[in-house]
Amino acid sequence: MADILTDLAAQIGSKIALIDDRPGGRIVKWTFGELEATANRLARVLLELGVQPKDRVVSCGQNSCWLVAMTNAVRKIGAVGVPLNYRLTAEEATYVVDNSDAVIVFADAEFAEFFSKIRRDTPKVREILIFDGEPVAGQTRVEPLLAKQSASAVEVSGPPLEPMTMIYTSGTTGKPKGAVRSTLGNPAQSLALWNEIGYVRDDIYITTGPLYHSGPGGFLAIAHRLGNTAVLQHKYDEEDWLRLVQTYRVTTTFSAPTPIRRICQLPDAIFNKYDVSSMKRMVANAAPWSYALKQLYLSKFPKDSLFEVYGSTELGVNTLLRPEHQLAKPGSCGRPAPGVEIMLFDENGRAVTKPNVEGELYVRSANVFSTYHKAHDKFLADRRQDLQTVGDIAYFDEDGFYYICDRKKDMIISGGVNIYPAEIEAALEHHPDINDVAVLGIPDDEWGEAVHAIVVLRPGAKLTKQQIEAFAREHLAGYKVPRSYSFMNEIPRTGSGKILKRELRKPFWEGRKSRV
Repeated sequence: MADILTDLAAQIGSKIALIDDRPGGRIVKWTFGELEATANRLARVLLELGVQPKDRVVSCGQNSCWLVAMTNAVRKIGAVGVPLNYRLTAEEATYVVDNSDAVIVFADAEFAEFFSKIRRDTPKVREILIFDGEPVAGQTRVEPLLAKQSASAVEVSGPPLEPMTMIYTSGTTGKPKGAVRSTLGNPAQSLALWNEIGYVRDDIYITTGPLYHSGPGGFLAIAHRLGNTAVLQHKYDEEDWLRLVQTYRVTTTFSAPTPIRRICQLPDAIFNKYDVSSMKRMVANAAPWSYALKQLYLSKFPKDSLFEVYGSTELGVNTLLRPEHQLAKPGSCGRPAPGVEIMLFDENGRAVTKPNVEGELYVRSANVFSTYHKAHDKFLADRRQDLQTVGDIAYFDEDGFYYICDRKKDMIISGGVNIYPAEIEAALEHHPDINDVAVLGIPDDEWGEAVHAIVVLRPGAKLTKQQIEAFAREHLAGYKVPRSYSFMNEIPRTGSGKILKRELRKPFWEGRKSRV
């Protein structure tokens, strides 16, 4: 089967594929033909470096044309792309790069020094390729390498290639896990969803969030499969986002709640300077959009533009809530998406067949991920026959609309970012004056949830909240550092030693219909 980008370049090679328009006047535009040529050259560079099918290639940087080109290059040679969160600490990034078995790192020059510092602890990496600037000692600038390569379509001998991606998502063990999945899934099922949302060839997509997240990156891939032009916001800024939407008459995007809340909360004097009437399909996901946020969005954007989906890196898109139901079904994430079967199971493992009864949500879909890298046992533990779960608790109403109300697992979603308490607990427990710790999500009007740590000090220890925060910042990415702290003499646990998180969360979520 011909490569999708090669086909697009043949059909619409002169159409603009990517626009990187940064504040200050730097504007880079690549056509589909130029994206194809650059991806082919990058693919040949990887082949010369000995990259084989299924080898891992880590990419890291702010949104840019280069990252999109590498995503395509990796696919063309059957390697596995691993987008890396540039907000991770050196300790966290080292784990992901090493655990993924990455042989190549492709990074923005902004992060050259960062990767130089962790090179010693990532011995499997054969080469660090730097783009858009100068490398440091032991690294290679990629642009001169491309000049030596052909721009023609890449052909790889051997069995048919299976395009794959691997996106790291932390687990309850406290260590991140690589969710491996086919990038193709079921094309007919995907097309049915795209038609349901109403995407067309002339859409203009904007990245609302970093491409290392599965949502912004995945919906960019959809836009390009449909031949859309994509606007890459290099780094998120509320007013700049409005400028880009107006300048390029943007029609589609995907967003977590926090960026849109910040945009809608801009003073009227700023917001009203920009025309957002072109927005036709705003896909809400990554964390629940509150009813109040939906009302706020609809007061400022076209009334029929808001869609919501429920899904995850592992399970793909599972439900769809259309514009006409946004205010009519408060709290719902919609009905099952095309080709998706949803089943709920109660605590005794029995299928939930009646409305308004909570159960753990399982999905049967051709687009579910394949496994966790080096953690297939965890994949199997979340499987029931051919159904898969990520531990969300839900119910459905009499009309078949689903509502996510809690999580079986302890994951926190803050600003659309998945944060796993076990990872934070493990870091804080290394402090010599901390005896025990429990981390949970508590309500936050801006972020949806905020990270809260409950700490038990060792007998006789005197530790301030400021000292704990300083310690946390040494070991955790900024977004994982707890925003608030409280102290207890003892953390309640089950007989087997598991923390009773629901009991701890209750006082914070009292009186709220949704517990996420």
